[in-house]
Amino acid sequence: MKGVRKLNHNKTIGIVGYEIGNPQIPDGKLCSTEGMKVLRFTEPVNALEHFKINRNDYALIISDLRMPVINGMQLLKTVKDLNPSTRTVLTTDFDYDSKLVQDYTKKQIINGMLQKPIQPHELLTEVDKQIDIIKSTNKK
Repeated sequence: MKGVRKLNHNKTIGIVGYEIGNPQIPDGKLCSTEGMKVLRFTEPVNALEHFKINRNDYALIISDLRMPVINGMQLLKTVKDLNPSTRTVLTTDFDYDSKLVQDYTKKQIINGMLQKPIQPHELLTEVDKQIDIIKSTNKK
């Protein structure tokens, strides 16, 4: 993992789903960027409500595809509608070669994908990749 880096202000990483909140990865190790806060949600409705209130505080949302009430694609679409600058990652144990996933990726509704089972190093690498994109965008 890269050295500790700083964002200009504290930001939040939201993890939504039952299996994504990998207990092998402590929140403090989830990202090599100092000042990031990690919030884990098992209920997508609660995650969405928190996001609506705090949309400008979120840097990244990682969501499972299959969840009750709101699936991951619906959640990430709503997140992007509310704050297009929030980075999004979808996780699934299915083949994600569907037309809708391709369309959402092309439209930048989905910024990254992770295939389950997710290994800790894969999750850490994807989080750092998304944060690096945020930092490079903020420099422009």
